[in-house]
Amino acid sequence: MFSVRQKRDIAEKVQAILRETGHPELPAGEIQFSLEVAGAESWSWACIRNNGAVPQPEVNPWNESQDGGNGGA
Repeated sequence: MFSVRQKRDIAEKVQAILRETGHPELPAGEIQFSLEVAGAESWSWACIRNNGAVPQPEVNPWNESQDGGNGGA
């Protein structure tokens, strides 16, 4: 559903939002999380994890071609 660039950008923003809570139970380092996003169709979905959990993300050519921010890889 999202390109690798978009997933990594979303993960950074989620990480920042979680960090901003200042919650005492959060780890000092990277916060591990998993975010499931449902698309408009049953076949359209995304699972976004913290960037450290996915050092070498898989590339889906369809998702990359939908990303207007990188010229469509």
